[in-house]
Amino acid sequence: MVTVEEWSRIMEDYGAKIWPMQIVFYIVAILLIVWLFLKPGRIQNMLMKLYLCIAFIWIGIAFYFIIAKDIAGNTYGNYIIGVFFIIISALFAIDLFRNKMQFSLPTVRWQRYATLALTILAFSYPWIGIAFGHRFPNLIINGTLPCPTVTLGLLLLTTSLPRVNKIVYILLLFLAIPFTPFIQILKYGVYEDTILLATGIFSLILLIKHWKIKNQRPNSGKEV
Repeated sequence: MVTVEEWSRIMEDYGAKIWPMQIVFYIVAILLIVWLFLKPGRIQNMLMKLYLCIAFIWIGIAFYFIIAKDIAGNTYGNYIIGVFFIIISALFAIDLFRNKMQFSLPTVRWQRYATLALTILAFSYPWIGIAFGHRFPNLIINGTLPCPTVTLGLLLLTTSLPRVNKIVYILLLFLAIPFTPFIQILKYGVYEDTILLATGIFSLILLIKHWKIKNQRPNSGKEV
C-alpha cells in the first residue's frame, strides 16, 4: 500500500494526463442523469448504460492498468480491481441488449428523496474536495475515477430493483463498503468517500429489503 504522499502524486499525475476527459465525463453524466430522472425511457436507459459501460472500462484500463498502476504499491491489487471494473463494464454492455435493468426514480417517497440527495452528493465530489483544500488535478471527478463512478452506478442499480444484475450489484457493493472507511477515508483522508460509504449502506439495505420481500411471497401465497 502506498503512502499518502505517493497516493496524492499518482492522483495528480493521472488527473493531468487525462485532461480534459474528466470534464467531458462529468458534464455528460449530469446531462444524462437529469434527462433520465425527468423523463425515464428506453433511449435514456440505453444511453445511461452506455455511459456506465464506457466509464467503468476507462477506469479499469486507463486508471488501474496504465496511468495509476502503482496505486496498490508492490502488489497486484490494481490489476484485480481493474478486472472488476472491466467485468462491470461488460455486464452493463450486455444489458444494453438484454434490457433487463430499467432506471427510474423510485415511487416510494423516502427512497426517492434519498436517491436524489445521494445523486446530488455524488456529483459534489470535486466541489467537496475543493472545500477540503484540494486543487486540480488532484480532484475526484465522476466517470474517470473509481469512487464517484461506483457511487453513481450503485444508485442507478437501486432504482431498478428488483430487476438488476446481481453480479454487478454485489461487485459494486464490494467496492463501496469494505475498503472505503478504512483505506480511502482513514488512511488517505478522502472524506468525500463518506458519500460512497453512505451509498453502499443505502444500497445494501434496499437489496436486503427486496430479498426479504421475494422470499416472503411464496409463503404469503400459501397462506392465502
